[in-house]
Amino acid sequence: MNKQTATKNLDSLITKVEAARLRVSEHHIVKIVGVSKYSTANDVKTLYEAGQRAFGENKVQDLKQKSEELEEFPIEWHFIGTLQKNKINNLIDLNPTLVQSLDSLDLAIELNKKLESKNKKLSCLLQINSAYEDSKSGVYPEVAVKTYKDILEKCPNIVLKGVMSIGAHVEDENIIKESFKTTKKIFDELAPFNPQYCSMGMSSDFELAIKCGSNLIRVGSSLFKK
Repeated sequence: MNKQTATKNLDSLITKVEAARLRVSEHHIVKIVGVSKYSTANDVKTLYEAGQRAFGENKVQDLKQKSEELEEFPIEWHFIGTLQKNKINNLIDLNPTLVQSLDSLDLAIELNKKLESKNKKLSCLLQINSAYEDSKSGVYPEVAVKTYKDILEKCPNIVLKGVMSIGAHVEDENIIKESFKTTKKIFDELAPFNPQYCSMGMSSDFELAIKCGSNLIRVGSSLFKK
């Protein structure tokens, strides 16, 4: 991807994000995370130079490779994939800005143990399976608030910064919207704990997610298209 294409892709995405967020409020701010899992470090560099600052990787080894190749750039790296327990130490050592996929109390406790042993803290989002789909990770909505509070209480080395969910994998926009609304309702219930991010929306549904209250989206295909 050349600089001209990267700039065009980013401008096009920002235009759509702006239109969607202004329907919510002129004060509603949305962070864009570029999902770089199918792209090269060079493409990430080109988009960085075009103005994109945050990027997300699904695999710890890919995050390690790209962050090392691009260590001269102050990129905001997000881990957005399923975190396997045997990869926890490796992920901690990479010091990502945000782990968006903390999907259970059990995982949080294990992560907290490893963080304590390394005397480190890590910012995370609690993943919610608001669509009740077997193919998705995350806690179910009815236990999300309790799980969030449990992590705050039992895992002092985890800095919870909000929630994340993936919209329902269906064609019906109303069902997708309901899954987003479910997550936003939980985010609002957590207001006493000052959550920062309600992360919802990907390439196919980010505009709908923003309209439902998302303030962090994960976009890959439209940002990295050649």
